[in-house]
Amino acid sequence: MTTDRPYHHGDLRRAVLDAAVDAITEHGPGGVGLRDLARRVGVSHAGPVHHFKDKAGLLTALAAEGFALLAARLEETKAAGGDFVEVGTAYVRFAVEHRAHFEVMFRPDLYHPDDPAVEAARSRAGAVLADGVTDQPDPELASAAAWSIVHGFATLWNTGVLERPGDDPVELARAVAGFLFRERGQAPT
Repeated sequence: MTTDRPYHHGDLRRAVLDAAVDAITEHGPGGVGLRDLARRVGVSHAGPVHHFKDKAGLLTALAAEGFALLAARLEETKAAGGDFVEVGTAYVRFAVEHRAHFEVMFRPDLYHPDDPAVEAARSRAGAVLADGVTDQPDPELASAAAWSIVHGFATLWNTGVLERPGDDPVELARAVAGFLFRERGQAPT
């Protein structure tokens, strides 16, 4: 029996990214290795190295993809008439549904944060979040506050600290945001 694995694969880049999502879901970002990913997709170690060079390159691609997915989710929500609370809720939904991406995106120590694809996608997502608070007296502070609330909620939920049996994270996030903004008549538009 041979242990040689072929290099060629249908869409190896996509397959490795998908395997990385699975590995991060199982073991966190620290548990990702190119050799393990190569084994998971059935290719030699040279395959992932060819596409990503190293672990930081792989996680850079995953972060860029995550920020692009987040930006698209936020843009869709806003375009559908979503207000400030609904855009924040979409952020939480993304974090829960794309937990592996979320765990990497906000760990710039793991990837190349100055990568042009990461910078562009991160800026796109940030612009949608910031757009909901432009009418506030201090938009930068309002943006930081809003992001802190939804990001903190998502992180607490994903780590199991906030999770309560029977609760839906999106509905609970909507209730929290509503409590803080809508019910006090302070919801940014």
